[in-house]
Amino acid sequence: MSDVISVEVVSSPNDDEATALVTELVNARVASKLTAQDPTLWGPAAESESAIRLSWTTLHETSRPLLAEIDALRADLRAEGIDRIVLAGMGGSSLAPEVITATAGVPLVVLDTTDPGQVADALAGDLSRTLLVVSSKSGSTVETDSHRRIFEKAFTDAGIDAASRLVVVTDPGSPLAESATRAGYRKVFLADPHVGGRYSALTAFGLVPAGLAGADVAALLDDAAQAATALSDDSADNPALVLAAALGAAHARGAEKVVFADTGSGVKGFPDWVEQLIAESTGKDGTGLLPVAVEGPDAPGFADAGPDATTVAVGPTTEAAALATSGRLGGLFLLWEYATAMVGRVLGINPFDQPDVEAAKKAARSLLDAPGAGAAQAPAFTDGPVQVYAGGDWLPEGTATVADALRALVAAAPEYGYLAVQAYLDRLDDASAAVLRPELARRAGLQTTFGWGPRFLHSTGQYHKGGHQNGVFLQLTGDSEVTVEVPGRPYDLGTLQLAQALGDGQVLIERGRPVLRLHLTDRAAGLVHVVEASQRVAREGSS
Repeated sequence: MSDVISVEVVSSPNDDEATALVTELVNARVASKLTAQDPTLWGPAAESESAIRLSWTTLHETSRPLLAEIDALRADLRAEGIDRIVLAGMGGSSLAPEVITATAGVPLVVLDTTDPGQVADALAGDLSRTLLVVSSKSGSTVETDSHRRIFEKAFTDAGIDAASRLVVVTDPGSPLAESATRAGYRKVFLADPHVGGRYSALTAFGLVPAGLAGADVAALLDDAAQAATALSDDSADNPALVLAAALGAAHARGAEKVVFADTGSGVKGFPDWVEQLIAESTGKDGTGLLPVAVEGPDAPGFADAGPDATTVAVGPTTEAAALATSGRLGGLFLLWEYATAMVGRVLGINPFDQPDVEAAKKAARSLLDAPGAGAAQAPAFTDGPVQVYAGGDWLPEGTATVADALRALVAAAPEYGYLAVQAYLDRLDDASAAVLRPELARRAGLQTTFGWGPRFLHSTGQYHKGGHQNGVFLQLTGDSEVTVEVPGRPYDLGTLQLAQALGDGQVLIERGRPVLRLHLTDRAAGLVHVVEASQRVAREGSS
């Protein structure tokens, strides 16, 4: 990985409006006040929430005592032959550790899914060498609780003392902390409760699973410490101020999408992490920035970005002046946390709450309480191995093919809207679903996002409900060849996965958004069918 990672906002690094915003932020001493954890920066309505969400600005100092605990536990585990780390966590509890370990080149099995096939594959690994890290601020996250129950039973059935193979990361005093202590789990790491999930990369939530897997997490804190001085400076040279101003000025001109392409940074999966940070922090009150992660600088959405999008290249420093430099990965995390919090001030919103996330969870719970409710819905039509469901009245009568349904969905998007592809599938075995993002973006002429369900519900899911209401939504669900029961619960993972898709779709439909669900009765054949259909889509006026 490059010693210094640069961030270049390609669209507007020298914009007059951005320059004026930088001056305004400098004069208001936003950077130094943020470092001092001043909760008044976002106005009176946000003050109570901000007051308990700002400890991330000093984590490069306060997280250091964790390092010895992580090292000691890892040494004990290796001495016992336990070297396979599985992480059960959602949102901020999984995205940062995944970026850290992938970038470091060390293995970590990440479970941020309810797909029964993907969970079954994780269970099929060598349990004699396995430790499960359960990461949740409260422990009530349904996906993570399900994983804990499933693995606890699997360890017991294999004749392994389950408590000795479970490590918990949670907030002090949480129900999970209390239950884990009562059950005698191997260790309970208590994270800083004054840090929200999406800002938690340098807390125990990011450091414990990554460190146990073998990543050099001390170096992350060193990187962040090196960047912290510049990020705290009330100066026009502060890279976070420059980034925030560039994005805020672009948004004021109607560029509410932010398209990320990696140009050789060496950081693996960074767009997925920053996607959650930006979307969940800013997508509310009918405004916000929608991050769009693309496959590279030549990808559709980046290379052909229109006036509704700002393009951001993340890569090694070149002779060309970069908009912002951040050191290495720890500095990159901190840079974007500062910039995102500052953008919240520019947009006039509270960057630390997520008022619309709970709606989809409640809808899913209601469906779980009424088994068969989703299955009872009849498809609008069936096209080969794909059952087609349409929420709302946007689908023309007589539509009979997947390709025509996709064309109708794209046509339902407003000018400069966006298309969100949401795959409630196995992100390993069904990875080919991700090709739908560039295929549809290229043909539809819309900024197009791709998210694996249900994990996107903990990131862009907030923006879909709370941000600019100009999206149309393509859900992919599918039959599974395996069933994984959730011990102590009246449902299996397949039932939970479908309820999550239907629940989120229901909330979007209630908010007037077009939702197309394609259910694959045969996943392999169905994906081929959908991809081929996507290649026949074209929005009027697009090439």
